[in-house]
Amino acid sequence: MNVLGIETSCDETGVAVYSTDQGLLDHAVYSQIALHADYGGVVPELASRDHVRKLAPMVRELLADLGLSAQDFGGVAYTAGPGLAGALLVGAAFARSLAWAWQVPAVGVHHMEGHLLAPMLEQDVPQFPFVALLVSGGHTQLVRVAAVGEYELLGESVDDAAGEAFDKTAKLLGLGYPGGPALAALAEQGDPARFSFPRPMTDRPGLDFSFSGLKTFALTTLRQQEAEVPSAEHGQLHADIARAFEDAVVDTLAIKCRRAVEQTGSKALVMAGGVSANRRLRDRVDRLMQDLGGRAYYPRAELCTDNGAMIAYAGWQRLRAGQHEQLEFAIRPRWPMQDLVAGG
Repeated sequence: MNVLGIETSCDETGVAVYSTDQGLLDHAVYSQIALHADYGGVVPELASRDHVRKLAPMVRELLADLGLSAQDFGGVAYTAGPGLAGALLVGAAFARSLAWAWQVPAVGVHHMEGHLLAPMLEQDVPQFPFVALLVSGGHTQLVRVAAVGEYELLGESVDDAAGEAFDKTAKLLGLGYPGGPALAALAEQGDPARFSFPRPMTDRPGLDFSFSGLKTFALTTLRQQEAEVPSAEHGQLHADIARAFEDAVVDTLAIKCRRAVEQTGSKALVMAGGVSANRRLRDRVDRLMQDLGGRAYYPRAELCTDNGAMIAYAGWQRLRAGQHEQLEFAIRPRWPMQDLVAGG
């Protein structure tokens, strides 16, 4: 069975084809970074309109490149949530209409389940059960994964997610959009010994996260230091703050990962989502799992950010389990992981 995957939850248009026999056949992603850069963040209406412009041509091109037609498909999967309502509606309406025309089932996929299962698209995959750290733009979650569809939420961010904190701190430092990669690049030039930022919520038990205060700490440090050092030194100051901030986020995530792995007894840790591409975080988690006698797993860099491949794979899993949507469909801009855990 071939499954077409469609991702339109935010500012990337992603399409992909997953095959039962051959795995991921191909995928394509169009990023709207240039469209939103002047605004310093995603403008929902512009994002929706761009998905309308790009989605159909991308699907046609992908199918033409693969030499596939309607008769070659057994289903269509799309992101049903969480995400921007308008953007989700574009993908859902397109996917459901296409499935009706092709006379195949359609299934709505939870965006975070797509990220969680993305490492399964690699050749070397983790074995169940495992712990997953999901660190995308708007989500930071630790999940115990017993099997596909069997998830236990262990902890999540109570305010800003790690990705949001990266973007907001980058904006404070005058960096462009998207802020996370820009801040990580600037941190490479920073002195790790100049500042020491707090590791929030690591001094208490539990697996929840909080990064809003860390962003505020960065802002306070920036204002104090800019008032005290010559303007000629502000460039290095910004790099040092970026490094301190990144180190604090990485340490915090690693500390909570250690707790989750030790609590569950798992020997495998999956890390997925846009922030999982951060080099310093990957290095730290690799060392952590080696120390614990286990192993960390990640998707390739191009599958860390939003993409259709993860939706095609997650949709394939749901479709082969007999799940699909009726002609009427719905999106869920707010779709807590707890609901997916409870209802599948």
